[in-house]
This record gives sequence, structure tokens and C-alpha cells, in this order.
Amino acid sequence: MSELRRTPLYPAYQANSKTIDFGGWELPVHFSSIQEEHHAVRQAAGLFDVSHMGEILVEGPASKDFLQFVLTNDIDLLVPNKAQYSVMCYEDGGTVDDLIVYMLEENRYLLVVNASNTDKDFEWLLSHKREDVNIENKSASYMQVALQGPHAEQILQQLTDEKLSEISFFRFAYPVKLEDVEGDFLISRTGYTGEDGFEIYGPAASGQAVWELLLEKGKQFNLQPVGLGARDTLRFEANLPLYGNELSKDITPIEAGIGFAVKTNKSADFIGKETLKKQKENGTKRKLVGIEMLEKGIPRHGYPIFSGGEQIGEVTTGTKSPTLDSYIGLALVHANAAEEGNIVDVQIRKKQLQAKIVATPFYKRK
Repeated sequence: MSELRRTPLYPAYQANSKTIDFGGWELPVHFSSIQEEHHAVRQAAGLFDVSHMGEILVEGPASKDFLQFVLTNDIDLLVPNKAQYSVMCYEDGGTVDDLIVYMLEENRYLLVVNASNTDKDFEWLLSHKREDVNIENKSASYMQVALQGPHAEQILQQLTDEKLSEISFFRFAYPVKLEDVEGDFLISRTGYTGEDGFEIYGPAASGQAVWELLLEKGKQFNLQPVGLGARDTLRFEANLPLYGNELSKDITPIEAGIGFAVKTNKSADFIGKETLKKQKENGTKRKLVGIEMLEKGIPRHGYPIFSGGEQIGEVTTGTKSPTLDSYIGLALVHANAAEEGNIVDVQIRKKQLQAKIVATPFYKRK
């Protein structure tokens, strides 16, 4: 068995967290409890180590045209210091990965990809490489933390002269200096929780210092370190997809409800465009929906869903929502059974329990 990988921040929290194997990485699942950390992010602020995420640099004279071909969103909409959510797809429309593209400057882009897909994504990009494009996997050079919650801006503003209030959603500042920490940092108003907040990228060697400094500055705002458990419940309540659950090689972005990131009307051709265009125009056979249990039970990933005795789909993610205090799930079901208000049955162990199809997101920040 291969040894688990650790992020540059691991020494800062190894003694006060419960860690698990997450895709080959030893990462904290929680520090106090999943529920406590979840509420901290919704009500105050939480700090996440997300340094396991992958960073791939794409640059060169043909980099924009190359990204237009391998990504579903429209790179023409980017300008320096603007980020964009996008998807890489196979020819049949299945998902290679979902990611964020940061336009650093003309002909220079940083792609931030899912940790478990980093090597696969890098090879996928290389397999479609063209002249005048340079592609580098820079993941080992970066640390990344996410500071999320209502007090995120107040906490981070103590560390920098950059006017954070001027960084709008999916915009970023680079290079930024942080108090008492060496290196240049990229500060992006993005996140994976449904709350306001920032993702901070910098040199790997600075990771522990940034982590400890933020926790110290955030004490007065009740900032808490947060693990993978609450990261999942937070993103799930906000209906943010997780690769391997709501997205996969067998699930297209249209089926998963993120068609806004698929610009089939852009002039550039891209991998999967024909299939995805047909799905946008004609609809899909499956649809991702929200479900709320009418009987007590947790609709976990992979549990089958029935209607009239026929299986119509399965749960992609499910839990007891800490914010709503109810049992909810996301499910991929037959499109003709996906209408809000429909009653379905979820197979939970040996019982079929009733659930109702409901609107998503389950939680939306006021």
C-alpha cells in the first residue's frame, strides 16, 4: 500500500484533527465536529486546507484557442484577473472534470482542478496539446486555503493592504502581499460552500504560516478550522457538484444541471460540443434533482430510487442537513419523473422510504 500524500499544511494541524484517506491524501475530516464546523462557516467563518487541489499552468500564443477547444465555457469572456467555472468533456459529453480557470494575463492561464483528477486532467490536456502552447503541472509548487463565511473579508483584510471589498465574485487579485509571510499570493473571491469568501493560493513553503496567521487573526471572529466532512455538507446544501457523485465520465454537465458553464453557442468548436448542444436543445433522459425525505432515513450515495415499483435513478449525495435539520439528497433520475412535488421511494437498506422531489439549492445565502 502506497504512503498517503500530505499537503504543506499537514504539520500545522496533524495533532488537533482527525484525518482520513481522501483520494490518496491524508486530510482532516474534522477538527471538532462536522456539525459544529458547518455552523461556523454559515454563521462566522471557517478555514479549509485545500492544498491537495491541482494547479495546471497553460500559456503560450495559442493558449486561448487551445482552452476554447478543451473547455465548454467561453474563454473569450475572460480578461486578466477574472476567473471562470468550466468543464472538460469527452466526445460523448461525459465529464473529464470540472474546474476553475484563472486568466493571469494575456496568453497565461491557471487551471485549478480536482485533486483526484489532477494526473488524469494533465494527461488529457497533453494529449490534445498543439504548437505554441506550454502545459505544466505546478501542483507541488502551490498551497491553497479557503477562507469562507460572513466574516471572511474582515479576517483576511487584517493581513493585506489589498482592498478586498473591490474584488467581486469570480474576480481575483495577483500578486498580493500578506503580512509577515514571504511570497506573492493570488486572492480569489470564490469558494465551495455557498457563502462569501476567498481562496488563497501561494508558494507551498508559506502554507503553514498562512494557516496559523489566519487562525490567529480570526479568533475574534470565531474562525474555526474545517475538515472535509463539513466541506461536503456545505457544498451539498448549496447544490455545488462533486466529481464522482454529481459529475463523472458517465454524467454530462447538462444532466448535472450546470449547463450555464456549457456555451454551445460559442463560435469555437470544443470536445463534446455536438452531443451537449443536442442535450441543451432537446433535453436529457436524466436530470439531477433535489429530494427531501418524508420518512426518517438518510438517502446515501448510490441508493436506488423507485417510482411505481420501477427504478428511476439513484442518489448521488445525501445527508442530514445541519442547516435545515432535515434529511435531503441529490439524485439523478429519469427526466419524466423529475417534476418538483413528485413522490418517490428511496431504498434505504431493506426498506423503501418516501421522499419528495424539491427545488435546489437547498440553501441560498441571503
